[in-house]
Amino acid sequence: MAPDAARSAVMRAVKSTDTKPEMIVRSIAHRLGFRFRLHRKSLPGCPDLVFVTRRKAIFVNGCFWHGHDCKRGARMPKANADYWRSKITRNQARDLRVREDLAAAGWDVFTIWECETKDQGLLRQRIVAFLQA
Repeated sequence: MAPDAARSAVMRAVKSTDTKPEMIVRSIAHRLGFRFRLHRKSLPGCPDLVFVTRRKAIFVNGCFWHGHDCKRGARMPKANADYWRSKITRNQARDLRVREDLAAAGWDVFTIWECETKDQGLLRQRIVAFLQA
């Protein structure tokens, strides 16, 4: 397989929904008794979890793709670095715009980073605090 074809195959395999971190957050929220809708396309940014009656939305972001300041998010590919730097910067600008649009529409927004799903006890507390506020 040619290098470009191999890279294309890898990129096609990257999921945007039903990721492992998203499934962890969904499981915790459901076990806590909160009911939600998934990927509401009618809202800006198509939030991962939408709590309609509470007007709250949760995004579960991958550290690399959204430029988190953790170890995994700070890692920059050596190949095609300019492209990736630009891509991640655009993602961050879009994330900010989406948060502002949701806030302007009266929604509370909570972002959970991929690295934060490792400590599920703390994550559970943070989800409860956000949804009960």
